[in-house]
Amino acid sequence: MRILRAQNWLAAVLALWSLVACASLPTVDADRTKAQAAPAPVVKTANGTLPADKAKALLAKRWSKSTLDLKAQAALEDAATGVPLIAGNQVKLLFDGPATMAEMMKAIAGAKNNINFETYIFDQDELGDKFADLLMEKQRQGVTVNIIYDSVGTLTVPQQFFDRMKAAGIHLVAFNPVNPAKVRGNGWKVNNRDHRKMLIVDGKIGFAGGINISDTYSKSSPFRSKSRPKSEKDVGWRDTHVRIEGPAVQAMQWLFIQNWTGQDADDLREADYFPTPVIAGDKLVRILGSEPGGKFEIYKAMLLAIQEAKKSIHITCAYFVPDEQTLQALIDAAKRGVKVELVLPSVSDSGVVFHAGRAFYQRLLEAGVRIHELNLAVLHAKTVVIDGVWSTVGSTNMDTRSFLHNSEVNVIVLGDAFGKEMENAFREDLRNSKEVTLASWKDRGVVTRMKEWAAKWWDYWL
Repeated sequence: MRILRAQNWLAAVLALWSLVACASLPTVDADRTKAQAAPAPVVKTANGTLPADKAKALLAKRWSKSTLDLKAQAALEDAATGVPLIAGNQVKLLFDGPATMAEMMKAIAGAKNNINFETYIFDQDELGDKFADLLMEKQRQGVTVNIIYDSVGTLTVPQQFFDRMKAAGIHLVAFNPVNPAKVRGNGWKVNNRDHRKMLIVDGKIGFAGGINISDTYSKSSPFRSKSRPKSEKDVGWRDTHVRIEGPAVQAMQWLFIQNWTGQDADDLREADYFPTPVIAGDKLVRILGSEPGGKFEIYKAMLLAIQEAKKSIHITCAYFVPDEQTLQALIDAAKRGVKVELVLPSVSDSGVVFHAGRAFYQRLLEAGVRIHELNLAVLHAKTVVIDGVWSTVGSTNMDTRSFLHNSEVNVIVLGDAFGKEMENAFREDLRNSKEVTLASWKDRGVVTRMKEWAAKWWDYWL
């Protein structure tokens, strides 16, 4: 479900683009950021911004010396991203397609005023039709429905699919059209994609993560399954999403509106997009949205957490083609005694990305990083949990495309309760994975090595 899924000619266009210019990611230095950080992070609530002393008190739990100091880490992220923490949220982890789709459709069915939906892929298949039919029914009931879909992610979807929703009254925007004739005013930016997956219902319930609208999610993966599937055709993709209630949903709403207006789209129709926020739980959340030419908020937050990790770094990543700074941060963490473990794909919908990521295995394994490849299911999750207290779920892969060229959204959750759920999920993925050892990797065949070498030439654009 990446740009490589689109037609071959588009890949050729992007390849030619690489001859013109290559932007770069910023240097992230934890020590330098500490010098700029305030004594306490900014924490917003349903009733406004907390005073500094109360923000400190909220994060004043005496965490073990073997884990991140969350108060200090939160202040670091504040300084690096400029995005505040938001208190008073409920966050529910969702795994795989069927469970996530059931929760999303339940929320849509209960919508009273407005639905804002943003996705990279919206396929016309059995699941896509069912999702579209429900959205059209809510529009007919008087609920305002707005959709942003990526024009590359939906390149093979017939235009009639979207025209049918438009005829039902739904307001739609195709993000950065592939056809230059359809560009409205912000220039032809075919290399910049909207990779976000967000659903916001009535400004009160929000969903974000890695799951698109596609039949690849109509079946469950082996995750937490008591019976093992007989073959790959019986397996759905392995992914992770979150459902949020509370003040943080307003931050998601703002990201949607900013992306909408950034496309020079028609004004959003009148609706109650920002109802009075209420406290829904006890989770501290930071909603990070990144975009090409922006401030690299997600990249900075992830790197700072990796650089500050003291005990463990557990990453589950669908497309792992790290830039040199991220790669070195993982190696440095392993060398200072942090237990760094990665769950990566053993099968992928993008062979080039798959082999480009494997080109980094030897350096990581030699540094002590443990690598596990998920069996059977196509891995599409993008999650990180550090020291069991800093967690993120989102649409962002660990590759240059996500950090530099895509609009992405990640949810960061602070605290050991949510961290424990993330750690349990990571261990479950380990159970369904096979470890790649340094000895076995050095013994791989010549053909595999050649594929890695060839793919790595394109890692900037994957």
